[in-house]
This record gives sequence, C-alpha cells and structure tokens, in this order.
Amino acid sequence: MIEAHELTKRYGDKTAVDTISFTIPPGSVTGFLGPNGAGKSTTMRMIMGLDRPTAGTVTVNGKPYDHHRSPLREVGALLDAKAVHPGRSARSHLRTMAATHNIKASRVDEVIDMTGLHKVANKRVGGFSLGMGQRLGIAAALLGDPRTLILDEPVNGLDPEGVQWVRQLVRGLAAEGRTVFLSSHLMSEMAQTADQLLVIGRGRIITAGPVQDVIDSVSGAGVRVRSPRATELAALLTADGATVSSPEPSTLEVRGATANHVGELAFAHGLLLHELSPRRASLEEAYMSLTQDAVEYRSEPTSTASQKGQNR
Repeated sequence: MIEAHELTKRYGDKTAVDTISFTIPPGSVTGFLGPNGAGKSTTMRMIMGLDRPTAGTVTVNGKPYDHHRSPLREVGALLDAKAVHPGRSARSHLRTMAATHNIKASRVDEVIDMTGLHKVANKRVGGFSLGMGQRLGIAAALLGDPRTLILDEPVNGLDPEGVQWVRQLVRGLAAEGRTVFLSSHLMSEMAQTADQLLVIGRGRIITAGPVQDVIDSVSGAGVRVRSPRATELAALLTADGATVSSPEPSTLEVRGATANHVGELAFAHGLLLHELSPRRASLEEAYMSLTQDAVEYRSEPTSTASQKGQNR
C-alpha cells in the first residue's frame, strides 16, 4: 500500500506537487495519469525517497521508503530504464542489485526468464533497444519479489506483444494481492489495464476512482436511438427528465436515461425503433476533458500562411 498525506514539493518558486493526499490499495492496478509537467514523476520520486518532500508524508507498506531494511523486497520500481551502466550485461546488472539484498542468483535467472531477456542476458546493455531496456527495468523491479510495484511508462518502446505482456503481468501481480501503481500516456492501454485511476494536473489531484466512474463523471452514460418517430420520442424523454439532442434526422442522443428505460418508454407508446444502443465515452475523451485546464505545454496550430512565410 502507498499512502500520501498532504504531500508537497516546491523547487524555488515553482510548486511541482501541491498538497496531495491519496491511498493506493493492494490487490488492484492503479493508473497514474496527467499531462507533461503535472507532477507525476516528482510524486513517484518522492515515494521512492529520491526527492525529499517540502511538506507532507508518503509511506510504502507503512513506512517511508528509506526506513525499510530491505527495500527491494518491499518496493520494485521502474522510473528510468536508462539508469544502467551501458558496459554491463543485463545479468551482471541484476546480480549486482541482488547482492545488495542477499537475493539468490537463481532469482536473477527467474526474472530474466520472466521478462524474456534470456537470449540477451549476457550482452551489454548499451546495445539494447528501448524495448529491451524497458524489460530489464521491469526485471530489476521484480527482483526482490516485492509487495509493491511502481512503474513509470512501463510499455514505452515495447511492441504489441510486449505491451500485452506487461498488461497481463501487472494484472497478475495485482491478483496476488500486490500494490501496482503505474503511469502511461497510452489511454487505450490504461483503460484495459487499470482498475483505479489517479489523475493529476498542475500538481493537484483532479479526480480519483474506478476507471468507469472517472469516465462517467465527465461524460455520463448515453444512449443512441434511431426511430422514424424520433420527434415524438424526444418529447417523451424530455418530459421524463432526460437530455436529448438530435445530431441528424431520425436520430437521438440521450443523456440521463438508460437504454432499457428508453426501450420501455418507446414500447409503451408504440414507437418503432431502428436502433437502441448504449454509448460510453472513451477514457481518452474523459482524460482530455478532465485535464484541458491543466495542460502546461500546449501545441498551437500553425496557419498555412505562417508556414508559407517561414518557408520563404
């Protein structure tokens, strides 16, 4: 379990993390989302004791990270996959880490096999691709068989097979009762992987909760209806308290009513339906809506005229 209480980090006049409190429970995968510069990396570094909070506290499994006598057995982290000496082999790197915690060499072999590194285990890390570097970082995080995993962009650079492997891995670890806290910019992958979400923007928590609850809190559930008597149905639904729009003839978008209720109402009044389908927003749509006021680095469209002027 990870627990933060009024956690704050300032760098001079800049507040990177602003008085945030949260609990990351065991037995589930919690996704950590936010725009660039939102404070995600700073928060993860404070959890791992790499940055000291300006104020507030954060504990992992009941203690600050640096109070654990054998931290690799408590917390496994992937924060920077490149933080490995390029002249070392993957096996040498993992064996050196294992020696600091009296972890058996057989465990090194286990995590090498688990992460698919067996064919390159004796090669120098400096020649690794981005994806292989990520696998080594995950192997290092798993080395102590920890109760808590903290993974920053674990699928970065992985091919589709690797992305699926990470998804299955973290969900399997959570099913064993471990705490899994991970960040990713891939919304479609986070929607399939995470059980809970923690969304941060400009150093403050925007929202937190189960994935579908976060989506519904922004967009709400909707229903798409097509009917030759759409106008009559719209009047009935509006009188019933629903919000109805008509994006095209004979088609309704309904908010505030379930598909079952719309169908029952249409049947009760003898209205023929050609389509009745529940509609849910995607996590990406909800995320963009939640963070639209918290984006620090925003790209502005360049006009065609400006581009022509620049190319002269």
